[in-house]
Amino acid sequence: MKISSRGRYGIRFMIDLAEQGFDKHVTLASSAERQGVSLRYLEQVAVILRRAGFLRSVKGAAGGYALAKPATEISVGDILRALEGDVLVVDPPRYGVTETKLHRCVRITVFERLNRLVAEVVDGKMIASLIGTVDPEDSYMYFI
Repeated sequence: MKISSRGRYGIRFMIDLAEQGFDKHVTLASSAERQGVSLRYLEQVAVILRRAGFLRSVKGAAGGYALAKPATEISVGDILRALEGDVLVVDPPRYGVTETKLHRCVRITVFERLNRLVAEVVDGKMIASLIGTVDPEDSYMYFI
């Protein structure tokens, strides 16, 4: 699995919103500037995240986007699934396709384990922990 720029921008955007506070509305232009990403591309990402229920938007002069749920309830996996589809390293076998014993062994011992481990990592990491509001020992400190 390779995470596209859409997934990376989406995670960065959600972290940026969480840093601003749960009730504060943030314009896409200000977030795009802080993140150093294209405003047009961030608009596309925001639409998907809003439809998925992670964002709420307000129109007008004081408008913008805000988290629809607390950052403690949004995992990196939730965001990636909304933007990328799935987080599988290898797709499961298609219905009706017979596997050899070797293929089945590799799938079960390697690929399914990789899928579980990736899901465990991205589902276990909440947006709040990436900004240091939860699990201070596990979050990273960064300076700009």
